[in-house]
Amino acid sequence: MATALLTAAPALLIYAMRNESMDFALVSHLQLISGGLLAAIGMGLIFALVRDSWWLLARLLQKTTIARCIVRPRWTAGFMAIALLLNGYGLTEGTQLPAVHEREVTLKRLPQALDGLRIGVLADIHATPVNNAAYVQGLVDRLNAAKPDMVVLPGDLIDGDAPSQWGNIAPLAQLQAPLGVWSAPGNHEYYSGYDAWAKVFNRLHLNYLANQAHVLEVRGHKLAISGVGDPAYGRLSEQNADPNVPEGVPPDVQAVATQIHNAGGADIHILLGHQPKMARSYAPHGIDLQVAGHTHGGHIVGMDRWLVAPANDGFVRGLYDVGSMRLFVSAGAGLWPGFAVRLGVPSSIDVLVLRAPQP
Repeated sequence: MATALLTAAPALLIYAMRNESMDFALVSHLQLISGGLLAAIGMGLIFALVRDSWWLLARLLQKTTIARCIVRPRWTAGFMAIALLLNGYGLTEGTQLPAVHEREVTLKRLPQALDGLRIGVLADIHATPVNNAAYVQGLVDRLNAAKPDMVVLPGDLIDGDAPSQWGNIAPLAQLQAPLGVWSAPGNHEYYSGYDAWAKVFNRLHLNYLANQAHVLEVRGHKLAISGVGDPAYGRLSEQNADPNVPEGVPPDVQAVATQIHNAGGADIHILLGHQPKMARSYAPHGIDLQVAGHTHGGHIVGMDRWLVAPANDGFVRGLYDVGSMRLFVSAGAGLWPGFAVRLGVPSSIDVLVLRAPQP
């Protein structure tokens, strides 16, 4: 009974939040605890499967002494203690401010004049009363110190309703980049009241791109920056003005491509598309680089490759070649309190240094 209740706790907390039956700040902190317990229970289930498989094998081989040893309560209790300690450590790692990681990205069409262009990435901040304005200020200070030419925010910047929670991301207005700060929606923007948050993002000068594109003149060349809606479109949210009507827009990469064509084309095109599983459908539309998030890098080594990657068309973190397009999936700069555990997959503030092909 206790195990079932702990396993259901994250879902129950989300339900309480959506129905406004509990203060969002309290829900966020309780989610942090319940998410850690959920991860420990998951490890316990894996242990139980391994233990019982070995027990069954020992019985089949008539190794009675070994079989009795395998199922001793002390081993089960010891493993669960280790799982709880490990997940406590994982929560500590998941709630730490991330370091800045630079990565060179070679793009086939990048003009030599744009070689070395620095793109700062803050993905999946999930700002809440847990990772609040002080946390976000830390992200801003670290990224500004890296001196990016452009900053991109590919979705899931927030959780909670805009009227009471917008202050958690207010420091994003301090981001500094000569070519601007650009953002696009993720699935959590749709869950949290899309229209209200879109107004907040624009008020903070985050240049919100939902099926929109801009063409910039950079060092004598044209650089297109665009963003698309998220596949979560169509879900209803209690935060909407009318909870029976979905807000926001579905992803429309063709509309983005048409806008760039009508603007005279571009030498290079960077797309903000939150969910990497959409990459194969975006690639044929003249995109050179898609910047995505959503996966949080997979959270835990093992879980990243066996669970998160298959759920995202094989993409989990880092660089991929998708046809002629390159895809970068950030491990995320923040945490969703419902599952903040990180083991071997640290959060990250990313700086992509664009490189032209060697002549």
